[in-house]
Amino acid sequence: MTELTPVHGTAQKLGAEALGTFWLVLGGCGTAIFAGEYVGFVGVALAFGLTVLTGAYAFGPVSGGHFNPAVSVGLAVARRFAWKELPGYVVAQLIGATIAGAVLLLIASGVSGFTTADGFATNGYGDHSPAGYNLTSVIVAEVLLTAFFLFVILGASAKRAAVGFSGLVIGLALTLIHLISIPISNTSVNPARSLGVAWYAGADPLSQVWVFIVAPLLGAAIAGFSYAFLLGDD
Repeated sequence: MTELTPVHGTAQKLGAEALGTFWLVLGGCGTAIFAGEYVGFVGVALAFGLTVLTGAYAFGPVSGGHFNPAVSVGLAVARRFAWKELPGYVVAQLIGATIAGAVLLLIASGVSGFTTADGFATNGYGDHSPAGYNLTSVIVAEVLLTAFFLFVILGASAKRAAVGFSGLVIGLALTLIHLISIPISNTSVNPARSLGVAWYAGADPLSQVWVFIVAPLLGAAIAGFSYAFLLGDD
């Protein structure tokens, strides 16, 4: 999402992606787990947006600040990111998210009566949707919102865009996405975010997590493929 310079090696880029994804899951899911009853949906939405905003400026100059396999795929489809770098980025993002999930579990386990059955900030449909939305609704929301997230990222990071504002715009876009879809699916638009907590939440969240891998990747690919046709190449 940020213009890169050639001074950063592969290890530094992957480290930045792991740290940024860790920060996203720790800040966003952590707010939902520890403070959700105090700050509500709006507070959780802001937390996710703020993690991307701060992470984009802190880690983006090194790796581009994807923090999301769907973003990496969408940028690769749009020819803004090299396909050969995609596997490493995805692995780094999943590692960062998984470590963040483990840290959240460790902290959450420090209070009497804690159980991951309360949700552990996982995504879901049907009985596991915050407002009971069915599978079709969740798929449509996740595909559409991820596609628009990629449209925003591609537009805000284009050479023709205002310099220095991409992190702010992208963070606000993610906040808006969460305001729309927390009641629908608890908002994924990011397979790493979903898997990072689902690993630790039991069989039910894991049985549904495929939706939050497939739908965001599909939405990102659609946006990456259609961006230049709809809005012009950079």
